[in-house]
Order: sequence, then structure tokens, then C-alpha cells
Amino acid sequence: MDKNNDFKEKMTFKIVLYQPEIPINTGNIGRLCLGANAELHIIKPMRFFINDKYLKRAGMDYWDKVQLFIHDDFDTFLKSLNNNRIFFCTTKSTNSYHINQYKIGDVFVFGPESRGLPEDMLNKYKNDLITIPMHKEIRSINLCNSVSIILYEALRQQNFSFLV
Repeated sequence: MDKNNDFKEKMTFKIVLYQPEIPINTGNIGRLCLGANAELHIIKPMRFFINDKYLKRAGMDYWDKVQLFIHDDFDTFLKSLNNNRIFFCTTKSTNSYHINQYKIGDVFVFGPESRGLPEDMLNKYKNDLITIPMHKEIRSINLCNSVSIILYEALRQQNFSFLV
């Protein structure tokens, strides 16, 4: 078995970007996913092309190694899952991300930079919402930073064992 296939078989978590808007954030998140051995799922529409120069620049020469899946809509994405637990990351919750015990295969859904996840989604999955505690003076933390915080907490709980 070649090293690249071995790497793919040990994927840890799934990061989902719901209708992302900023290519630089998506590129950085792709690079982060590769470093964390996580899959990156993008739910259309996107406000940029997947070959955007800023996306590729942020992802550096790693972009072609990212385990990337693009879905036409959220329902199509849901059909691709196999009983994975899903957490919806939002500022509209009081459930702090660090309270949960994460398992390999868990899914973290993040909304678009300018508006976050839609209200109907938040209402439908209200028991699965998590948030990052932050000072009341800001509305949100940068999307890439938010993904980093939550993904690396999940990895920490697994003792980073899937990264070696």
C-alpha cells in the first residue's frame, strides 16, 4: 500500500463549509485539513471558483493533496454520511465546543463568513449546535480560526494519534 493511500484511509474528521464565500479562508482550511488528516467538504454554491488563484495560494502546494468533496446541496451531503455525528458550529448557541467528547468520523459544519448557518438549519438541528466562547465585543471569529480551534480540540481528545 502506498503512503498516500495509507494516509487517506486514516482520515479523522470531516470539515464542512456550507456555501463558503472567501477563497483565502477555504484555501487555508484545506491546508489545515490536510495537516489534521481531515476531509474537507464544500456545499455549493461557492462565491468563487475552485481553481481561484487566492484559494490555491492559501492552500500552497498542498491543495492537490486535500481530500476534497464538493456537494451540490446539503441534502446530497447528508446522504453521503454513514451514521456520523454532526455538529453545527455557530455563534447562535450557548453550548461550548469543548464540552463534547468527539469521536473519529464526527462532522463539523461551518456557515458562510458573512452570515453563518441559516436559521432553519439551526432550528432543525438545535440539539447539535456548538459555539466558541468569545468576548461580547465581536460577532464572530474568522472562519479559518474557528475551524482550527474546533478541529484541534477534537484531535487533542484523540491524543493526536492519527497524525503520526
